Amino acid sequence: MMPSLYELRSHRSLSSPVLLLATESWVDAGLGAQAAIAQILETIPTEVLATFNVDELIDFRSRRPIVRISDGVLDTVSWPEIQLRAGEDAAGRSVLTLVGPEPDMAWHSFVQAIVELAMRLEVRLVVGLGAYAAPVPHTRPVGLIAIATVAELAAQVGVVPGTAEMPAGIQTALQEGFAAAGIPAIGVWARVPYYLAGIPYPAASAALIDAFSAVAGLQLDAEELHAVAGSTLSQIDEIVANSEEYRALVRRLEAAFDDKVAPPPDFSDLPSGDELAAELERFLRGEQGEQ
Repeated sequence: MMPSLYELRSHRSLSSPVLLLATESWVDAGLGAQAAIAQILETIPTEVLATFNVDELIDFRSRRPIVRISDGVLDTVSWPEIQLRAGEDAAGRSVLTLVGPEPDMAWHSFVQAIVELAMRLEVRLVVGLGAYAAPVPHTRPVGLIAIATVAELAAQVGVVPGTAEMPAGIQTALQEGFAAAGIPAIGVWARVPYYLAGIPYPAASAALIDAFSAVAGLQLDAEELHAVAGSTLSQIDEIVANSEEYRALVRRLEAAFDDKVAPPPDFSDLPSGDELAAELERFLRGEQGEQ
């Protein structure tokens, strides 16, 4: 490990903390994970526990810093940051949060550094959150799946049976490191209706917070997200009700969702969902005209 990769600050005592991996994901349908993490950080006051040398981790040509210019005069330059933050849930249990962009470089060194920190701070469990687009209807509860370091942990949420290969993100690479170190780790993923993946989908965010709370034994508040999710779903229902094409799309998805043993349905004669997503976005922004 590069000695200068991170700097650990002095801090108060931690009691068997849970580590939440809140690095920006390369897959986050409906901003499910991003909104869940934002809600957690809003309800749990945190302080910086460790900072990372982003010169070793970030490609600033792909993640350029943001410059602020006031009346032609350079004011500030804001650089991307990766931090480990510490806080407590409503019951006083220690929660660590790794926040910031996914590193562009030095993944092995980054994983080694995070695992070292987790062992040093006696982390008891690591949890990552994510969301992906799936052929599911918005009229059914948000489905969750897990990818974990041990089968018993994954079974607490549920899994997709069988074997699959796909590109991996930094959270998956971190899971591999935690597995080698004997620290249990789990990634919880929410299924977002594919026709809503391009706009905020608070139902997924609320479900992720509830799952994080249950798996980690924490007291976290998702009430606000549940309220927003209910309002959003009502607006979606209103739009769908005014279009036979959209109703047919949702009915087919409901049938496939309810009949797990049925073969995959044929959606070739139905709208792709792009038009529905665009209309929903206009609706949620208050720009919808008459039907």
